[in-house]
Amino acid sequence: MPVAAGNRAPLIAIGAFTDRQVADIEVERRGLGLNEIADKEIVFIGRHLHTSRAKDGYTIGDILRQIESALAPGSIVIVNPKVTARQNPRTQDDGYGDAVHDRAIFELTQRKPRAALFSVILKGDIDPPKNAKGPPVGEP
Repeated sequence: MPVAAGNRAPLIAIGAFTDRQVADIEVERRGLGLNEIADKEIVFIGRHLHTSRAKDGYTIGDILRQIESALAPGSIVIVNPKVTARQNPRTQDDGYGDAVHDRAIFELTQRKPRAALFSVILKGDIDPPKNAKGPPVGEP
């Protein structure tokens, strides 16, 4: 059942929170009166992320680099009443001349107890020109 035919993409496990990240998330969410997460696994669908980033002019290779950076082992947890996220504290070149912090945004209610990667936000970017070509997949 191809996605191109309008079918839904399957959930794919793409990583996991570290024990420390789960503990940090749970402390923050508990303090805000939000449900805790019960599973370290991170799943991915990708529809929203692809649609929003592609609209901004990013390539699939760009999006993969953004996800990898945001989920890097040293990423810090960000929790507030509106978002639960992981952000790479180190900047990287987004391929278009901007030094950015990649931030992964998680949806934590619909797929309980698993966290679903909903989007990646580049803190500090200026959208690339439409139809710009970033670096090839696998290159920094």
